[in-house]
Amino acid sequence: MAISKLMVVDDDPEMREMMTQFLRKHGFFVLTAESEEEIARHLETSRIDLILLDVMLGQENGVRICERLREEQDVPIILVSALSADHHRMAGYSVGADDYIAKPFNPDLLLARVRAVLRRGRRSASLQYRRNISRYVFQGWSFDAKTNVTLAPDGFQVALSQREIALLKVLVANPHIALTRQEIAEGLDTTRETGRHLDVSEGRAIDVLVGRLRSKIESNPKEPDMLRTARGVGYVFAVDVDVSDG
Repeated sequence: MAISKLMVVDDDPEMREMMTQFLRKHGFFVLTAESEEEIARHLETSRIDLILLDVMLGQENGVRICERLREEQDVPIILVSALSADHHRMAGYSVGADDYIAKPFNPDLLLARVRAVLRRGRRSASLQYRRNISRYVFQGWSFDAKTNVTLAPDGFQVALSQREIALLKVLVANPHIALTRQEIAEGLDTTRETGRHLDVSEGRAIDVLVGRLRSKIESNPKEPDMLRTARGVGYVFAVDVDVSDG
């Protein structure tokens, strides 16, 4: 099973650290943020499965941030607040929050609510790469997601099929995250990319596609450095990826 990636957003260092350590102890990959700017930066470069968003962030308002995120993101959001009155909760739900937890809270309750929201949510929604990102750089490689031009470290262009391009887009948008074959198939959106449906249930289609991409981007496809097998899960793009919008 893939490890869920959470973002804890709180401007209180002690609360942020407590939540982060508790969630990591229970098997989650956790990023942290203190502001809307940091939230946006994480969403541009990583797949996020759930955001725990404090309502009172210094001069910023978590409810308004949630509202703005909902305009372009499907990632599940749990609002966390010392404001526990019904009208505060309703304000959160009205802007698209998936749940609302009042401080102080029992950590076990937090864990239960996080797991419940993750079960309800569709992980595939957060696999989508942001449309404003066009260029990815990794291990000396350069990939332009708008033109689909892939350049090797030596500067030569490498020809990829449409399906291989679709797979690479999913991988570079979600580095260091173990993805199941089903998640990869859903993220590929092969009907849009290739005009054909890729049936993951027939002939281990994802494994074949991964093997083809490895043969083109790995120096040793049998012992890959980048596109690695995640035992018991699927595959992981195991290198850092730098992104830009031009």
